[in-house]
Amino acid sequence: MRTIHILLLCILGAALFSPVLCNNAFGPTNCCFNYHTRRIQKSLITSYYRADERCAMPATILVTQKSRYICVNPTDPWVVKIMNELDNKSL
Repeated sequence: MRTIHILLLCILGAALFSPVLCNNAFGPTNCCFNYHTRRIQKSLITSYYRADERCAMPATILVTQKSRYICVNPTDPWVVKIMNELDNKSL
């Protein structure tokens, strides 16, 4: 009789623990779902970083002076120019 109770408690514990594991999945946190299409002045951008490689869309995230995060296409020529200038500035 005791083994049945222990088995039922284990099954109940596993059932309650599985949603916790699903909510804390190890996936990308900063993904972009669309691109900002207008050019942004270089003087407004303080830094940039690339979105996680596991995201569906490749993206560069520009950080503005007001700490706003803007998703842009990393292959756009104006984005490449801003990234190169920021990289050269940091050297």
